[in-house]
Amino acid sequence: MKKTAGIAAALIVALASILGAEAQEKISDGVVKIGMIEDMSSLYADITGIGAVTAARMAAEDFGGKVLGKPIEVISADHQNKADNASNIAREWFDTQHVDALMDVAASATALAAIEVAKNKNKIVVLNGPAAVRITNEACTPVSIHYAYDNYALSHGTAAAMVKAGYDTWFFLTADYAFGHDLEQNTAAVVKASGGQVLGSVRVPINSSDFSSALLQAQSSKAKVVGLANAGGDTINSIKQAAEFGIVRGGQKMAGLLVFINDVNSLGLEAAQGMLLTNAFYWDRNDESRAWAQRYFQRMNKMPNMTQAGIYSATTHYLQAVQAAGTDETNAVMEKMRSTPINDFFVKNGKIREDGRMVHDMYLYEVKQPAESKGQWDYYKLVATIPADQAFLPLSESKCPLVKKTQ
Repeated sequence: MKKTAGIAAALIVALASILGAEAQEKISDGVVKIGMIEDMSSLYADITGIGAVTAARMAAEDFGGKVLGKPIEVISADHQNKADNASNIAREWFDTQHVDALMDVAASATALAAIEVAKNKNKIVVLNGPAAVRITNEACTPVSIHYAYDNYALSHGTAAAMVKAGYDTWFFLTADYAFGHDLEQNTAAVVKASGGQVLGSVRVPINSSDFSSALLQAQSSKAKVVGLANAGGDTINSIKQAAEFGIVRGGQKMAGLLVFINDVNSLGLEAAQGMLLTNAFYWDRNDESRAWAQRYFQRMNKMPNMTQAGIYSATTHYLQAVQAAGTDETNAVMEKMRSTPINDFFVKNGKIREDGRMVHDMYLYEVKQPAESKGQWDYYKLVATIPADQAFLPLSESKCPLVKKTQ
């Protein structure tokens, strides 16, 4: 009898050992490694950059630094706004550094390049910094998620409100690459659908220091609105130079189609006051957002923008999915990410659709006048909430092959 009991005990120990080994194998290479490919040194460094990496690291720390008993590691690189750099970094990370997922690739052209690599390697890529609708439209993949915002949401929020208010003729200053082209196209479609007119456009190389020629064309167009289909340093420089040309004093309205709180902080309320903008996140929206933003501020000495807040949320959602799936294997984790609603300080009842678009409410804000602000970073007042089912491209209009297969 004792011998039988001993054998049974030995079998239990052996089985436990085998099961323990299997559990360890479910986390590839014994670590969950997250990659951030950002603009660390150029015109988007302030709105992505080290602030984006910090947000991902905060999420990893708040998760306890481990998932399924294995350490979480966050690594980063600078793509220098070059698509070939982004694809080369992603490929090297997946092949030799054993990166499990990318939690952001800043800018649209670089993101589209990294998505192709991720698809070929069957690795997850979640995007917060880029805006091109193409990411979840023609370029959608089973492994990519577009999280914080996109050009459809930006254009429909800002342009529709401005045309409704009587600002019905537009001229565009457009960043000359995938993001800018996409934002101009989406916004122009909204302007026309709302009963307005597009009087012209001019494309400007990214990271330009001289907008004088483009602004003169905008001024001579007599359009009521000069739409800025650019971002980061380009938005700041174009607004500053527009002030020098007296465009707003002359009666035209500047519309920043992708404006971050960093941009408003750099411009100051005197220059930015009255501007309408669409955003996914504002630090002062509620108690939850304020609490997280204050923690971020302690790290960065600046308030987070929607990209940085989105990265924290997305990283947490990814880690929760790994925990729930019991593995970091791509297909299992993606299934959990898609099937689990997202509820945190960033979004309520966020859902990832079959095209990879995370849908959630968006917000139309107006930049406060200097007298309305209670201090630095108190910049926005809410104009309207755009419900999730209206904020993003309807699936019925999608060109994503993954959607067509389900219809």
